[in-house]
Amino acid sequence: MNMERMGEILAELIDKRGSRRAFAEEIGMPPTTLQSMLTRGLARASVVNVVKVCQALGITVEQLGDMANEDDRREPDTIAAHHDGDVWTDEELAEIERFKHFVRMKRNEQGSD
Repeated sequence: MNMERMGEILAELIDKRGSRRAFAEEIGMPPTTLQSMLTRGLARASVVNVVKVCQALGITVEQLGDMANEDDRREPDTIAAHHDGDVWTDEELAEIERFKHFVRMKRNEQGSD
């Protein structure tokens, strides 16, 4: 997964909306943090910040990954998880899936170094 390309895609989407500074302020993120994410790629960015930016842009982290992967290779969808009786809402399950996808991307990025 090309984390640098993902940062470029986010930059393009944000720039279409207007000012990066205004976007950062709109989502409650320091402009310097946003700029760092966009220029250095997402490998060092926090999951929370990546999800926050994606949500504000109306995309999921998975969609961002798909945009960065032109060949759209996908991993198997089945991963065992035990919730010990926890009840999860559909929204929480979707968030868990986004997080799993992001962790896979980081793992793939680290493996390509």
